Amino acid sequence: MRKFLHYALNRLVITALIVLLQVVFFMMEIVMWGNYYVEIAMCLRLVSFGVIIALILKQGNPAVKMAWIVPILLFPLFGGVMYLALGHVFRPKRLYMAMKHTDELVRSNLQQDEGTMDRLKKSAPGIANQCEYILHYAKTPAWEHTGAVYYADGLPWWKRLLEDLETAERFIFLEFFILGEGTMWDTVLEILERKVKAGVEVRLIYDDVGSVFLLPKEYNEKIEKKGIKCVAFNRLVPFLALVLNNRDHRKIVVIDGRVGYTGGINMSDEYINYKRSHGDHWKDAGIRIEGEAVWNFTVMFLQMWNMSRHTEEYYGRYRHHFTVRPAGEGIVQPYMDTPLDDETVGENVYLNMIGSARKYIYIFTPYLVTDNEMHTALKLAAKRGVDVRIVTPGTPDKKTVYWLTQSNYQSLIEAGVKIYQYTPGFIHSKCVLCDDETAVVGTINFDYRSFYHHFECGVFLYRTAMLGDLKKDMEETFAVSENITLEWCKKKFVKTNVIGPFLKLFSPLL
Repeated sequence: MRKFLHYALNRLVITALIVLLQVVFFMMEIVMWGNYYVEIAMCLRLVSFGVIIALILKQGNPAVKMAWIVPILLFPLFGGVMYLALGHVFRPKRLYMAMKHTDELVRSNLQQDEGTMDRLKKSAPGIANQCEYILHYAKTPAWEHTGAVYYADGLPWWKRLLEDLETAERFIFLEFFILGEGTMWDTVLEILERKVKAGVEVRLIYDDVGSVFLLPKEYNEKIEKKGIKCVAFNRLVPFLALVLNNRDHRKIVVIDGRVGYTGGINMSDEYINYKRSHGDHWKDAGIRIEGEAVWNFTVMFLQMWNMSRHTEEYYGRYRHHFTVRPAGEGIVQPYMDTPLDDETVGENVYLNMIGSARKYIYIFTPYLVTDNEMHTALKLAAKRGVDVRIVTPGTPDKKTVYWLTQSNYQSLIEAGVKIYQYTPGFIHSKCVLCDDETAVVGTINFDYRSFYHHFECGVFLYRTAMLGDLKKDMEETFAVSENITLEWCKKKFVKTNVIGPFLKLFSPLL
């Protein structure tokens, strides 16, 4: 009963009920105006017709357009109205204007070192092209002199984070999609409280929807009383027209501008396997960087902070000036992606890697709900002889998305892609490794939400020492995962060939 009440009284459930009541109220209004039903129905159909025309003429992914056109045609009375309310017709004005306002701060603070780029162009022109794409469209430069350490699981990542937090002398910035009370967060919070008392500036951003089942409504105010500056990003408000999809899915920690963390690991106990909710083991991945490239994360955090708090700061006071440059070979380039522009940076970085792969490309992703461009790129790489391997979860966290993921298996396998399901449980890692040369570790899933709707981040790496650790982890993961075959797909015929294709029509909306 307590668990039922926890979910029944949750803000997200209450919000959904309020939205439903608004829809019911809207329908009752039509009934009350029954004498004018024909006129009202005609107006609603005209709205739906206008929306379909606008979708056809609109620039963008055809799959996303069709995902809306189908339900609008099926429900012409309300389809157009629902699209206007929930279809991202209007960007969230407050967020959009705030990001536009802070863009100049980002550009002025993140400048590419010309020497680094010149050396890269001479030694690896193709990699330089990828780095320049990230620089121009994510606004984040590539760096040398940065060490990177890969963590194949959440527990060692967390333990090293605790050690680094204890060394903080100036500031700590934290940004997470999910924040949940428990051992993991409570231990971090205890350190943060001590650091605040010692004069360290601490700032925290958590996503309001991502944490909605785990935190009380005014948790940010509770944190502020401890002396920690706190923002609940894009607050959940129960109105139909609210754009809820633009979530802060990033995971970033910056300590004194020297050390930075990211990856798939959120601040909740299941990420370190202190709580088990999806199989025997929750597998995740993280990265720790130390050196010049941390500046990218510092500016990325400050931009999100200023978007939320509407403040403007001199970013330079948070930059760490290394008297001795940290040891680190290769290139490290942290980057971000935003849903408020028309550039799908997260997807395009992956597509560039897949398109340039010569020997192999290995992928960890919890969700494989891709558009036609990504699906075609994966198949084409396999067809030209590249060893393409993808690991997805063996245990679902969301059954609908799990079926959608599995519905993509057969056509990929037929093209030569190798699919594995992580048998021990749920894999939440978001990693790509290509040809022992390049990799991405970050927060970006292979799905529409990450590619189109969320604020995301990742680290692009070229010839860094940690690539060997990532490859070892991937090979060990293949060994404990189930290799999916065409026979397996045929046994799951209803899910993969009936339910899955139907869900694909609506996959951009999930």
